[in-house]
Amino acid sequence: MTNTTDTQGAEAPAEDAVNGPTEHGSSHTTAGTDAQPEGAPSTDDVMSAASTRIKELEDQLAAEHDKWMRSEAEMQNLRARAKRDVDDARQYAVQKFARDVVEAAENLKRALANFPPRAEGEDKLITTMREGIEGTERSFLSILERHGVVSEDPSGKPFDANQHQAMAEQPSAEHAHGTVMQAWTPTWTLHGRLLKPAMVVVAKNEGGAS
Repeated sequence: MTNTTDTQGAEAPAEDAVNGPTEHGSSHTTAGTDAQPEGAPSTDDVMSAASTRIKELEDQLAAEHDKWMRSEAEMQNLRARAKRDVDDARQYAVQKFARDVVEAAENLKRALANFPPRAEGEDKLITTMREGIEGTERSFLSILERHGVVSEDPSGKPFDANQHQAMAEQPSAEHAHGTVMQAWTPTWTLHGRLLKPAMVVVAKNEGGAS
């Protein structure tokens, strides 16, 4: 009897030992469900990745904005060039015609130069013809100026190869070297652009001074 009681008493704790860890183990498993899984990123890692992505998107947006601004600037330049080209075409499309027209104006000038000097008692017909050609020339030049065709007499001015065509050089003690002594024709421009250079005679002074 003594041996049986001791055996039962010994078995009870052993059973508790077997059942106890099972119950406690179940409790630990339940509590572990709310814990962070092994290998999952931390909150700091998530925030860092989000910040990096935001920075990448901001940089991409800035780059696209810069491309758009450059494209817009190029389009504005293209529109400005196109407008200048259209304006130039409109203003200078008649350049060849204007160059031919100024020939007529120069012929009127030559016709007046061929008249004899005014003199008291001259033939009335000559006076009438001279005055008629002078009036025609003034009216003609006024019409040309309204359309941007302007003449300029370069006499007495320094020779400018961009505006004048030297037809001859003559020694002169009265003019500085390189001065236009005489202009056979004026300088003609169309809206400020050279249309026809003046044909001039240039002073030649060996000393290079007046």
